[in-house]
Order: sequence, then C-alpha cells, then structure tokens
Amino acid sequence: MDLNKITSPSFLKNLDKKGLEQLAQEIRTFLIEKCSVTGGHIGPNLGVVELTIMLHKMFDSPQDKFLWDVGHQAYVHKILTGRASQFDTLRQFKGLCGFPKLVESEHDEWETGHSSTSLSGAMGMAAARDIKNEKNFVIPIIGDGALTGGMALEALNHIGHAKTNMIVILNDNEMSIAPNVGALHGVLGRLRTAKEYSKAKEELESLINKIPLLGGKLASTAERLKDSLKYLVVSGVFFEELGFKYLGPIDGHDFDALEASLSQAKKVKGPVLVHVITKKGKGYKPAEEDTIGNWHGTGPYKIDNGAFVKSEAKGPAWSSLIAETVRKIAHEDKRVVTITPAMPVGSKLQGIQKDFPERFFDVGIAEQHAATMAAGLATQKMKPFLAIYSTFLQRAYDQVLHDIARPNMNVFIGIDRAGLVGADGETHQGVFDIAFLRHIPNMTIMMPKDENEGQHMVKTAIDYDGGPIALRYPRGNGVGVPLDDELITLPIGSWEVLREGKDATILTFGTTIPMAMEAANMLAQQGVEIEVVNARFIKPMDEDMLHRLLSSRKPILTIEEAVLQGGFGSGVLEFAHDHGYLGALIDRMGIPDQFIEHGNVDQLLAEIHMTAEDTVARMQVLLQQKQQVGLNK
Repeated sequence: MDLNKITSPSFLKNLDKKGLEQLAQEIRTFLIEKCSVTGGHIGPNLGVVELTIMLHKMFDSPQDKFLWDVGHQAYVHKILTGRASQFDTLRQFKGLCGFPKLVESEHDEWETGHSSTSLSGAMGMAAARDIKNEKNFVIPIIGDGALTGGMALEALNHIGHAKTNMIVILNDNEMSIAPNVGALHGVLGRLRTAKEYSKAKEELESLINKIPLLGGKLASTAERLKDSLKYLVVSGVFFEELGFKYLGPIDGHDFDALEASLSQAKKVKGPVLVHVITKKGKGYKPAEEDTIGNWHGTGPYKIDNGAFVKSEAKGPAWSSLIAETVRKIAHEDKRVVTITPAMPVGSKLQGIQKDFPERFFDVGIAEQHAATMAAGLATQKMKPFLAIYSTFLQRAYDQVLHDIARPNMNVFIGIDRAGLVGADGETHQGVFDIAFLRHIPNMTIMMPKDENEGQHMVKTAIDYDGGPIALRYPRGNGVGVPLDDELITLPIGSWEVLREGKDATILTFGTTIPMAMEAANMLAQQGVEIEVVNARFIKPMDEDMLHRLLSSRKPILTIEEAVLQGGFGSGVLEFAHDHGYLGALIDRMGIPDQFIEHGNVDQLLAEIHMTAEDTVARMQVLLQQKQQVGLNK
C-alpha cells in the first residue's frame, strides 16, 4: 500500500487480518526510514502500530475523539489520517509537528507535549458530549509513565466517581522516557502477570448468576467473594476500586485480542480501562533492546546498525557538564542530593545515580512532588539539586513559590533545556522560566556564557546558603573552552565586561553572547564601539554596573533568548525607572508575545529577528535616537 495516498482512516474498515498485518509492517518500515533522517520519537511509535490501526478501525475519527498522551506516540495516527506525505518535514521548520496539532488535522482533538493531561481533557470532552446529548466515544490513550502523574490520578478519581462513559486505553510498555518508578508502576506489573484474572472473574460471575438467590445475605456474600478473588489474584485492583471496568491485560500487538477487547469496551456503560501491553520500539532491534530510554526520542541514525549520527560538537553536552560537576562535588559534600522527575537520561544523571544511589531520587513524572520534596530535604540541612527541564518546571510553579522560595529554602534548581530547544516546538521551548521566576522573592537566577563558567556556577549554587538558586543551561553542547581544574564561587549578582566600548552597551547572557559579540564586531567596522556585558546574574542584577551604565547615558540593548514580558530586559527597565533614569535609551530583544513553533534554532531566531544583523540594526536605531536627543537639547 502507498501510505502517501491515505487520506482518511476509513479504508481500514474493509481490511482483513492479513491486510492489517501487512499494513502494520509497512508503517514500521516507513517510520524507521523517515525517522532515520529527521529524528523523532521512534521508540514510542513503533510500539503502538497495531493499537493505533485497530483504534481507527473500530472507531470513527473525528466523530470519536482520540486524545494521545503524551502526543509523541501519535505518528501512526498521523499516517492513518492522511499526513504520510509530510513526514520528510517531521519536526522541521514549517513542517509536520512531532505532536498532535489542532491546525494540522480535524483528527487531532487534543494538543499535548506534557504528560498526564489526556484524562482531564477527555473528561471535559465527555461532559460536553453529555450536555449536548451526543453519542460519540471519547478515547484517551495514556502511557503507563504518564499515568503516574498526579493530574492523571486526579482525573481518574473524578471520572470513576462521575461514572462518565469513556474508554481509557492504558498503553503499558513499562517505560516512559526512562524506566518507570513508583508504587503504581508496581501495581501495573502485578496486573501484567495476572493474565488469568479477567477470565477467572467472568467464570465466577457466571457461576454466581446461576445460583438461585436466597435473600440478600447470599447476594452480599457473592459480592464479597468476587472482591476476595480480586485481591487474591491481583493485590488491590486499583482501577476497579476507582470505579472503572477493567479489561486486560491484552497483547497490544495481537489484532484479534485488540478487536475483542475494544468490542467489549464499546458495550460498557460508564468508564472502562483497557490495559494494553506493548513493546516500545517493536520491529526495530536497536529500539527494542533499549532499556534506559535512548530510543525514546532520537536524532538521525543509521538504519542498518542503529548508530546515532552525531553532529560536530566543540564542547561537552551542557546536561553532562552540569551533572558531572554536581557528581564531583557530591563526593566531597555529603549534603548534596539529586532529584529528577523522570529525566535521569535526558539530564545525564546516570553517573550521579550510580555513585550515590542513596542520594538520588527519580520520582517519576511528578514535578510538583519533586520540588516540594527538595524543600523538605532543605529543611534538614541537605543541599538538593533539582534537575528539571525548563518546560517541566512550569508545572511546579506553585511549589517553587510556596514551598521553596517563601520559606527561603536552600534548593539548587538546575533548569535544563533553557532557551529555544528546536524540534519539539511550542510545548518544550524553555523561554518562560525567567519571567515566572524573576518576580518571586528570595530567588537567584544565573546563566553562564560557556561551560567553564557553568561549572563555576554549579559550585556557586551548592555553596550558596541564601535561599533558592536557579542555574539555567541550554540544550546542546558547549562552545569548547578549556575547563579550570579548580572550581571557584562567583560573587552573587556580579556581571563582567567582555568587550569595552564607549558608544553603547549590550547586556546579555548565555547563548546570545556570541551573537552580541558578532554584532559588536560588525559595528566596529563602521566605527562604532560597543560594550558587551555578560549579565550572568539575571537576578539579582549588578546594580553598581547598572548605575555606571545608566549615568553615562549610553544607549543600552538587552538581549535574551526568553520571553520579553517580565524578562531580564524588563528588569533593566524597572531598575532605570526606580532609580530615576527616566531619559535612559533602552531597547529589548527577545522572544515576542507568541508561542514559537518547531524547527532549527537558528531558523527560529531568524524568524523572530534575533540575529547579529538584527542586533546591528536595533543598535543603529538606538544610536540615531541618542543623536536626535543631543540635537534637541
């Protein structure tokens, strides 16, 4: 079959089992080939081929609503809904999104890049359906990792209590991004091994129904007997206690088993959970054999051997550098404890995990819990290192404010993937953390210009005892500078001048420093001397330097790879206003008031006019304004 000619999933209705199996193989081959070039979430999608095919065969999208959680497992869904021809552009600039996208297709009902949201969204859709007296099915497909998120458990509780008609598909592959942890994961493990549970329960119910009822006593005894079987075969049938009809576990790669269970699920009144066991990476040996999450999401790779195609990198990966520095210090400082919400692989924490298993905690997809646990550790004079992506830190805002910052706990927050991250797009761009952290009292925020300064900032954060301190670091690799052997503590709130200049000043930090230096060199060729300052402490700012700059009346351009509203540049404007520098010429470059889609970071920066050439143009306008102010005096 030519997958590029698929326009809707309706053709599946006429396929027999042989045709379905052939289609599954063609989709796997297609995905392996396409993702080897573009990269992407290959492992999760190879695992849901049969499940996705059968869902679209048994239901009628878009009348029936599919909610994919997390959306990175929706590639097969995209193929079956007419987007195979766009896969050469997957996660590329202006191309096919790696997650469900409302504007891409009427079949994409729910956008999600963060886990554990599908059940709440499904409850809203089902409630709307019932209010309008409609009859469609609502089907969230949630992974076993995402199910451990607190939001998913809140939704399960509500759905079961309300007895809402809904078919929840639990896609259980025993992994999310990394191996799953937690008691609920243990419950699922017991369910996986209880293959005879459903059969035994049905046989018992059939037997009870054949016994003539001799009053309420026998009926209640029968119910207790059914409950006893549940607890005998499966220790604590979690979902049925929450009010769900439980079906499974079933083989998620067996079309007959899928068809039988989904047919039964469609007949159930109230909420039903279909427990489907799948193999992440199925059909591609390197991905199937992955036990730590390397094939969850990848860059390009060689199909024949699964070797990843690595780009030319001058310096170490930022995540590795920060984690390794923490690990080295932890050997000397017994207070250091590391916490991560399900990202030991992404944040390169395996070395810490190996060296200090008793001081390492992967809490699963539970960002709120991770932040408050860090606060709890800090109350006992420990030094918690909370390693968390910028996009996931958004989910723990209240805990950072209420539990960490308000009581001024000494928590070191490592904000990984700070700034634009590229291919994962809108849901993952790490551009909001400055704005939502800067206004919190007691908070210190810093970002290094290179990896050498980065390792010194790790030392600074661990030695700091003045409250919470956040270290931002980007995705990708460092610039390749030599690393000092001896770590030092940087003065909090100190900036450094990287280039002298009498005509104007650029204040910036982190990944935008090279761009600022390039722009300064370009302006120097025009006879304009620009001072470039490494504003490495975003909060507190270097007030002495700001007073010097503002009193000199030189124009100032702030640059940040973060949102402008409430960001670093806003802080400079606030300082100028609060200290009476009302005539200061200040311009700000940064992320505009919009969500930034997926694509190569350089392409994205060009799209929003954040290049060296744009910097030169903005500085020239500032200098013209200064000249006009001088002429008007």
